[in-house]
Amino acid sequence: MFIGTILFSIIAIIIYIYHKVRVSGIKGFKDKYDYLRKHEIRTYQICFISLGIALGCLINTYGRGTISFDWIWFSVRLFMGIAGGTLVGYVIALVLKYYYPTRLNKKLRKWRYMPRINHVTGNKMRLLSEDEEDVHLDEGMQAEEKVFSVDYDVWVDDQTKEIKIEKYPGHLVALQCNNCGFYTMKVIREQIVIPPTETTEGELIKHYECQYCGSVRATQFNIAKITSGAEDLQRTLTKTGSNAEVELVNVEIINAEGHKRTYNFQSVIQAQKFLREYNAEEVS
Repeated sequence: MFIGTILFSIIAIIIYIYHKVRVSGIKGFKDKYDYLRKHEIRTYQICFISLGIALGCLINTYGRGTISFDWIWFSVRLFMGIAGGTLVGYVIALVLKYYYPTRLNKKLRKWRYMPRINHVTGNKMRLLSEDEEDVHLDEGMQAEEKVFSVDYDVWVDDQTKEIKIEKYPGHLVALQCNNCGFYTMKVIREQIVIPPTETTEGELIKHYECQYCGSVRATQFNIAKITSGAEDLQRTLTKTGSNAEVELVNVEIINAEGHKRTYNFQSVIQAQKFLREYNAEEVS
């Protein structure tokens, strides 16, 4: 246990140092952004899991060399070691899941909007506004931005007129169209083919349409069986508890002409931000 404490502590330190060195060695701001977004939280999770194991091993060294072996004492100490390591891992998991993403977002914004330098001329490049950048984006890219699935940043060297386009994830989740290849495939209609009952599952078909090329496709989904009133109420309370994790937020907007648009979000925060920025004329 003593060796395990040292070993897993060293592993956590090595992983943390490697991550920092790896980030500092990435030259491009966009590459640094992509690496942090993809790997940072996962790397910290591994580090703290190692520290949790190290703590569990350390607790199991209590009384080493002073207490004779006893199965009851051994079991109690083993249980306390597992409980201590699990507690550390659980607390850190909550921090990385609910608190750290805000800090990471600030770090990502820093690298995303860090002034770019033209490596050929050494000139400082300028980030174009949303209105200015459209002239440099093709129709497919503009369509992706219209449905908020992808966001493009366009940097320009005012002296040489050289353009640099960078691609970032947008506010909404859109599927990739098999026809044009752009992330503009959105749900336009849901159809219940077979209603669910208390004994059988139902069948739902989602109809998708590409907002750029107009391609359509349909995907079948199963609908869970209808539960009794008490079970349904309990399940609803469980899913909507204050600490529940929201997997999908679905927003339907119907205009005065009766046209309906459906938007899917991964979190309540994304949905709130979308509604604050929503412009009916631009989306229609």
